[in-house]
Formats: sequence, C-alpha cells, structure tokens
Amino acid sequence: MAKYAILSDIHSNFEALSVVLEKCRELDVTHFVSLGDIVGYNADPERCLKAVRDLDWVAMVRGNHDEYTASDDLAIEGFNQNARQAILWTREQLSPAERAWLVRAPYRTSVPNCNMTLVHATLDSPEQWGYIFDAHHAVDNFSYQFTQLCFCGHSHVPVAFCKKPVASMRERSVDEILQWNVLAGEDGTPEPEDFSRAEALPVEILTGYKYLFNIGSIGQPRNRDPRASFAVFDDVERIVTRYRIPYDVATAQQKVLDAGLPERLALRLATGS
Repeated sequence: MAKYAILSDIHSNFEALSVVLEKCRELDVTHFVSLGDIVGYNADPERCLKAVRDLDWVAMVRGNHDEYTASDDLAIEGFNQNARQAILWTREQLSPAERAWLVRAPYRTSVPNCNMTLVHATLDSPEQWGYIFDAHHAVDNFSYQFTQLCFCGHSHVPVAFCKKPVASMRERSVDEILQWNVLAGEDGTPEPEDFSRAEALPVEILTGYKYLFNIGSIGQPRNRDPRASFAVFDDVERIVTRYRIPYDVATAQQKVLDAGLPERLALRLATGS
C-alpha cells in the first residue's frame, strides 16, 4: 500500500507547509511528490527548502519560480513587479548550492511504479509555463498524457477533469470534476468561519478513465479560499483526495511585511486571491 502526498506551489510559506506536513503524518503518507515552486512570494525560502529536501521524495518537477530563483537573469520576463521583486529577494536568501538544487528536477516526469505523471504547468510545452483553467486546455493536455493520472499546479486554482474511455458524438469526452473545487454556501461564497476548519474532497478513480488534477497551492491560494491546498492519492482505495487546511495566515503575512516584500503579497494570503 502507498499513499502519495502531492504538494505544489509552497512559495516559501512555512506556516502553510507546516500544517500540510502535520496532516501528512496524520494520514500516514508513505511517499511525497512535488509539482514545483517551492520558493517565491513569501518570506521563508530557506526553511521551506530545507523542510522539503528532508522528505521522502519519489519524484519532483521544477516550477517557474524555482527556475528563475536559480538563474542570474535580471530581466525575469513574464513576471509582474511583485513577483519579480520576490524572486530577487529570494536569491539573496539562498546559497548557490540551494539555488542549484531547485533546478535539479525536470520539467515533467512520471512516478516510478505508479501510473502517474507530474508537471508544473502543461504537458505539451512545460517549459513555456502555460496554464490549465478549463476543459479546452484540459483536452490539449490529455493528448500528451499517457498515464491514468496527471497532477499539475502553477495557476494556484484547483480544478480537475476526467476523460471518458469512450464518448459518443453527443457526449463531451472531457468533463470537469466539479466537487474538486466546491465552496461552502449556497451562493458559492463561503462565510469566513468556513475557512477555520479542515476539509477533504475525495474523487474515486475509475478504471478506463484518465484524470487531470490541478491541486491548487499550499502557500498562495488564488481561488478565494485561503486554506493550504494539497492532495493525497491512495493507490489501494483508488481515491485522490484534496485537503484544505487552515494555517496561521497572520504570522505568514507579518513575515512578508518584515522582510520588506510587497504588501500585496501579504494581503492576498488572507483572501485567497
């Protein structure tokens, strides 16, 4: 039996990472996989890198923030000013060896002895850092997916899709799995107290179907839910579960401000925006 914890977009948020790892211990996770972007945006790059490096990894891929933190490129094209400032600051916090470690991982990979592919962005051109937001993008990704499961991150917005084994002319071959990103409340907007509890969103893996899961972000969610998001795949029960875990947002915010990083990076943690 194996339980795989899938972690993505930690983004130097040690408070969020800590509660996720505590939950993994509670769930008796046996293996870890990383979808990249260990650093960037928040104020604990060294602590997060060291915590991640000590885990029992079976597979990892690099993210765009990992790649740009490891490089000496000053242009940092494709990033807004806040993200660029955070990358430049993060470079100063890490040693050359730590920065080099961030890019040891490939852009995409498969998990040994498991029918699973990992990528930070998209399978077709992972080094271009594209996004998967809807079924149209998912169809393109499924064309390059040769395993039953694929996990990605990058957008910080959890979304999931399944591809039917056979679809008639009247059926769509790819459907969104709506329960993967369900929000409490009839109007779709959770009350603040809803964010104070941990929640689990399970999806059963059916024979013959393919699945694409964006697991959201541990360290900087952008789906209006500030809780840290990660997933666990149980290869015996054949269930992928996304967990939403509250953490000490205020402490993470204060660290961002104390480091002199842009205020916007601290404020967005409270709103998941």
